[in-house]
Parts: sequence; structure tokens; C-alpha cells
Amino acid sequence: MESILSEWVNLVLRWAHIITGIAWIGSSFLFMWLDSHLEKPDPPRRNVEGELWMTHSGGFYVVEKMDLAPEEVPRTLHWFKWEAAWTWITGFLLLCLMYYYGAEIYLIDRAVADLSRPEAIAIGLALLAGSWFVYDALYKSPLRHRGVLVECLGFGLLILVAYGLTHVFSARGAYMHIGAMLGTIMVANVWMIIIPAQQKLVDATKAGTALDARLAFNAKQRSVHNNYMTLPVIFIMISSHYPSTFGHEHAWAVLIVVFIAGALVRHWFNLRNAGRSRFWPIPASVVLILAVVYASLPGGTMTAEDEDADPVTFAEAYDIVARRCVSCHAAKPSDENFDVPPKNVVFDTAEQIRDQAPKIRAVAVLTRTMPVGNETEMTDEERRILGRWIAEGAEIE
Repeated sequence: MESILSEWVNLVLRWAHIITGIAWIGSSFLFMWLDSHLEKPDPPRRNVEGELWMTHSGGFYVVEKMDLAPEEVPRTLHWFKWEAAWTWITGFLLLCLMYYYGAEIYLIDRAVADLSRPEAIAIGLALLAGSWFVYDALYKSPLRHRGVLVECLGFGLLILVAYGLTHVFSARGAYMHIGAMLGTIMVANVWMIIIPAQQKLVDATKAGTALDARLAFNAKQRSVHNNYMTLPVIFIMISSHYPSTFGHEHAWAVLIVVFIAGALVRHWFNLRNAGRSRFWPIPASVVLILAVVYASLPGGTMTAEDEDADPVTFAEAYDIVARRCVSCHAAKPSDENFDVPPKNVVFDTAEQIRDQAPKIRAVAVLTRTMPVGNETEMTDEERRILGRWIAEGAEIE
């Protein structure tokens, strides 16, 4: 019963996370698009910097960007901040449910680091809090005006974090924490930098004083950062369904390459929206993705020694599956963490094991992402034997 309840809580939180994320990302993309498509009004109108006409849902809309005088500040302003806040809140609750409450399953991999649950949770929380302070300090330093240099430093720190986390957590847990780290930075940008700058703009407009140019620069810089991090973060959100990403031997490198590819796609959109379309980001992104796909393709799992050995019998393969997999993947799992088999994959019969052989090869032999957290301690030799059985045709006697 506890597992079923946990699954429903997971579903509701994930649903809410996706809904609020769509609202946040949608408003962000819309405003980036609006800013790049505004045109000077003809004839010019007082205090109007730019305007844009649109048609949607059977009507016409006009958007104006105003340079307001003090007496013209509207009584009601619509702010876009709660979308970001609720995306982070639901995401953090999901992180707690999946990776902290279920730390032994999804976060800790004792083959990587022998952590206790409190140690793993402490590292995760320290990362989320500490990353914002490091990032914020970097982009408040004098280097923030040094364009390429400061961006390279920031990206270098991301590489170090990605490499380090994959040597502390399970690869899946590392990916999710990098996504949570970036999401925390993005939300903190909204609430700590962008919204306060907007509030000071409103206050300055009411008072008839000039806005501090540094506030506008910082807000714009952080907004651009959020824009470029969006697609990589979405990739991390869905990566847990694809073991060939986080299950790669160099999972941190896969993440970094895909991060660059996602940022390049976003860059293409930004250039196109600004009327400075450039084609190169798209083929560059495609090349990077193809390179990752190629790197993730499995090599041969049969060595010359294996080929000379006697064929692996089904009895040998079944013994491994029964000891390492069936506790979760049975019609009635014996593992206390599951009331139903994950993804409805069941290994109760020889035919079921044979039919699932390609998936077993993918997750237990090639990417080694199963058993989750290697909770049942499947050995490298057992993985090799399963791989041989499958490569030999996955025959059952």
C-alpha cells in the first residue's frame, strides 16, 4: 500500500511540475520572442518604445513596450514569477520523494561511493544551496563584464560538477541533481535578481528617478542565462527514461555535450527571432548529438575467450535473473519498495525472460543501470554471462 501511495504522490507532483514548468518556459520564450519582434510605431507615439500586432484565437492583439513617465505607472501590473517558484517547489518535492526518500534505490550506488543516506542527502542539499552562491558571486564579480571569459569560467565549473557528481552518486542521481542545481539557479535568478530589478524599475519610474544601469544589466544577463539553460534542463528531466544517456561509461561527458547541443538550438532560435538568422548552430547541434549517439553504441560483448567457451545455458542465465532481478520484476515483488513490478516488466517464466532479453542486455549488460543502485549486487561476471547468453541467441531449453 505504501508503494501505491508513493506512486500516486509521485504522479501528482510530476504532473504539477510539468504544468508549472510549461507555464514558466512558455512565458520566458514568449517574452524573448516579443522583445525581438517589437517595431517602432509609425507614426511615433509618446513613450512607446515598440509595438507588435498578433492574431490568435479569433482575435487581434497589440502589445506595446512603454517608457513610462512617473504619472503613467499603471495601478495593476502583471508579474511573471510564481510559475518559476512553483516549478522549483514541485521539482524539489519530487527530488525529495524519489532521490532522498528512495536514496538507496535511485541516489546511492555503492559501486561508485559507499555513502549513507544522510551523507548522500547532505551532499545533494549542499550542492543546491552552494551552487547558487558560487554562481551569483561569479556573476557579481568584475568578471561579469568580460563576456567570453566569464561564460567559459561558468561552463568550466559546470563540467567539474558533472564529473564530480558522477563519481559520488549513481549516474541517474547525478543527472537529476545537476538538473536540480541548474533549476535552482534559474529560479533564484528570477526571485533574487530579475524581479527585484523590475521592482526597482517600477519604484524609480514612480519617483521620476533614473534606474541604476547595473540592475538592468544584471537582470538581462541572468534572463539570458535562464533562456539558454532551458533546453538542457528539459533534457535532464526526461533522461531518466533513457539509460543510454546516464548509463554511459562517461555519463558526465554525454551530459555536457548534450548541454552544448541544447544551448546551440536555443541560440539558433534567439538569432532567428532577432532577425540575425544563422544556420550553423543547427548542423553543429546535430553533429554533437550524432557523436553522442555513436559513442553510446555498444561494442561487441563477446570476446575471443567467450567464443571459445561452452555456450551459456538458460539455467545459468535464469539463476542470475532469479537472484538479482526477480525480487522486483515479479507479478508479486518481494522487494518491499515495490507493490507492482517496475514498468510492468515480469520475469516469472522462461518465455518472459527470453522476450525481455534485448532490454536486459541494454540495462544490465551494456549500461549497467539495473538493478537500480545495484541493490542486489549483480557482479561484473554475472553481467558478462547474461551478455553471452543473449548474444548466443537467448535460447531457452
